[in-house]
Amino acid sequence: MSKHRDSRVNEELRKEISDILLHEIKDPDVGFVSIVKADVSHDLSSAKIYYSVMGSEKEIAKTQKAMKRSAGFIRHELAGRLSLRHTPELIFVFDDSIEHGIRIAKILEDDKKRYDHDETE
Repeated sequence: MSKHRDSRVNEELRKEISDILLHEIKDPDVGFVSIVKADVSHDLSSAKIYYSVMGSEKEIAKTQKAMKRSAGFIRHELAGRLSLRHTPELIFVFDDSIEHGIRIAKILEDDKKRYDHDETE
């Protein structure tokens, strides 16, 4: 499969899974999930779906279990929405890069405040 087709399929998977999570999933444990990236294998047999969740560690753990439970339903929904010969098996991977970025931004902001405060003295 070409790189161009890979990227189109990845983007389509990301958009459709986001829509399914928003409108179709009724599991309250799913929480506030953002699909960050989809990475389909070249043979379309599987796709890693990277997602992010805002919340406490307990809420994140509940969401991780709920995402694994929902994988079959989401795959079934995708089969009806995508025009692929085979719908890939979905492997959900928690991605904490957004949360990590927020922590780094806060550290930098706190450092800047301390630096500005030290300069004024």
